[in-house]
Amino acid sequence: MQLRGTTGARRGRDSLVDMTTSTFAAPVLNFRRPTVADHLGITTSIPGWWGTPNSATLPLLLPRLFLQHFADTSTIVEDEGGELAGFLIGFRSQSQPETGYIHFVGVRPDQRGTGLGRMLYEKFFAEMRALGCTRVDAATSVLNTGSQEFHRAMGFAFEGDTDFNGVPGWVDYDGPEQHRVSFSRAL
Repeated sequence: MQLRGTTGARRGRDSLVDMTTSTFAAPVLNFRRPTVADHLGITTSIPGWWGTPNSATLPLLLPRLFLQHFADTSTIVEDEGGELAGFLIGFRSQSQPETGYIHFVGVRPDQRGTGLGRMLYEKFFAEMRALGCTRVDAATSVLNTGSQEFHRAMGFAFEGDTDFNGVPGWVDYDGPEQHRVSFSRAL
């Protein structure tokens, strides 16, 4: 799938375009299914894209098996130059077939605020509906407030057993001291 726009209100994250005096040609974005060959490019992008204290270990949350076994419900986005602009790794739950699960999502920093994250999620929602799913779940670190804000804006409800600075989350969700906020959204 390729998208091309002719006007837009934002260029990058920080500069606004005056729509009365200029036009903005949105970049061409190529949406495709990932392959195992994409694994290294994705995992080496993660630390720089996140820029958090745990960035170096985050790629461990995305082993190659996700690209081997869940490529049919995952998406890679490349910019005009063929560079990675974003990705969403998700799947339909085998144990709860009415549920789609978004495991890992990344949007290159210069692409944030352009609607790319929303496009990835809307594409996944449509795919899950087509598979008969009635909801989508996801989780993030209790420290990842940007992700929490994004999920709230996308209509996800937060779930948890403990309050983390006003946000419900789960203690030890992914192991000792690996607290998470989980989200759910009806389709």
